[in-house]
Amino acid sequence: MRTPFTELVRIEHPLVGFNRSPAVVAEVTKAGGLGVLAATAYTPEELDAQLTWIEKQVNGRPYGVDLLVPEKVAVGDPDNLIASLRAQIPAEHRQFIADLLARYQIPELPPDAEPSINDDLAAAINPDGVEALLDVVFAHPIALVANALGTPPTDLVQRAKTNGVVVAALVGQAKHARRQVAAGVDVLIAQGTEAGGHTGTIATTVLTPEVVAVAEGRPVLAAGGIATGDQMAAGLSLGAAGVWCGSVWLNSFEDITPLPIKQKFLAASSGETVRSPLRTGKPARQLRSAYHAEWSGPDSPAPLPLPLQPLLVNEAFSRIDAAAAEGHAGALELETFFIGQVVGSFTKLRPAREIAVDIVTGCEERLRTLAAAIG
Repeated sequence: MRTPFTELVRIEHPLVGFNRSPAVVAEVTKAGGLGVLAATAYTPEELDAQLTWIEKQVNGRPYGVDLLVPEKVAVGDPDNLIASLRAQIPAEHRQFIADLLARYQIPELPPDAEPSINDDLAAAINPDGVEALLDVVFAHPIALVANALGTPPTDLVQRAKTNGVVVAALVGQAKHARRQVAAGVDVLIAQGTEAGGHTGTIATTVLTPEVVAVAEGRPVLAAGGIATGDQMAAGLSLGAAGVWCGSVWLNSFEDITPLPIKQKFLAASSGETVRSPLRTGKPARQLRSAYHAEWSGPDSPAPLPLPLQPLLVNEAFSRIDAAAAEGHAGALELETFFIGQVVGSFTKLRPAREIAVDIVTGCEERLRTLAAAIG
């Protein structure tokens, strides 16, 4: 399949696979799509190592990187960032989390255990942290850099243009797309509310043509609720030049999400997700669990802004992840992760390459069927 997007980034199929796992990124790229690494949770040193590893796997094929660069965040002392941000967390919130963990009898992490979630996000989304990651990103031969949660900084766009890198940005409304066009973005990702992670409230089938209408000829990728060939074909029929898929890769062997969470995904229906700020401080779709129910009580505190909410709950989820891995009942009740509504289609874990090939071939078959119907 050839579209303006495949021509722009020099790939065979208009399929983007977004994931935090380097192995997923490599497999999507090797299957003829564009693997995109979620980079924000990595330190600069870790990111450099991951990108180097991906390059060895893909043998010159294009791949990309996604960074979380929000326009509004809580501000701390750059000389002592984590501590200064932690000092802004109210005692009420700390006590709420402590009581929650005690009520579900979540054990402490063993002294020698590595936390499954660290606080690097807080550093990575401040200006200095973003610049440090960008220095790594542009030292590698990436084809595309994407930005989420707002208009990309001018410096990001300028550095990308200088390096011949395509700039993409996720949008949840047509007005956001207009701002991205004015900022010089090359590709718009119309992410509907069905998507996992940070998302707006407009459905993909409504949002995609709205974004196409204001894109001024730029390629648009449909995102949210796309995990099959039929869904990819639907996105293309709405005027998109490709699709951006995220949640579907959480159903792959290569994805690094802990197995207890994947098992919850396999048991879930499409109606068991919730758009909530309780993990990051900004609305993000995730699997509904007892964790969300606990925050809904009349005496529960309100969630904090990004990055204070992650700083509040990161240690708790490291403990929950570790306990869930051991089959702890309370931890399994609380366990949750970012996932879109396509979770209801998960039946068994699959190789990432198989998922990618099935999406593309299924799309081609659907398009042929539609063409025959009007022929």
